[in-house]
Amino acid sequence: MEKKIHQGRNITRFRQLLGLKQEALASALGDDWTQIKVSRLEAKEEIEKGLLEDVAKALKIPVDAIRNFDEEQAIYNISCSFSDNAMLNNRVEVQNINPIEKWLEAMEENKRLYEALLKEKDEKLALMEKLLDSKK
Repeated sequence: MEKKIHQGRNITRFRQLLGLKQEALASALGDDWTQIKVSRLEAKEEIEKGLLEDVAKALKIPVDAIRNFDEEQAIYNISCSFSDNAMLNNRVEVQNINPIEKWLEAMEENKRLYEALLKEKDEKLALMEKLLDSKK
């Protein structure tokens, strides 16, 4: 059985991680938003694509972060890593690694690489056009 991701709850988690109150998110979403409207949004299991994009933009996070983040899986992974570390080292080491920050860093790196590829493609096209013009 496939587990359904609760997108509204994910919005709540990211909003809280960013230290924002519902009023602040409402303000970032626009004049027609209120704290009560944000509260209702966070209660929804699934959110329309356009609205999800607006919320992600207001929170300055990727839409996929809201769409795919599974809190239980993240806690399980952290728990397993923590207990494995403790067993291997026979001592507990606290690591201040925020998986969301690491994921966002990876997304930014992907974006940078994609932009570099686009720039290289544009340069090649310009060179090809220049060569074609010189042969005419």
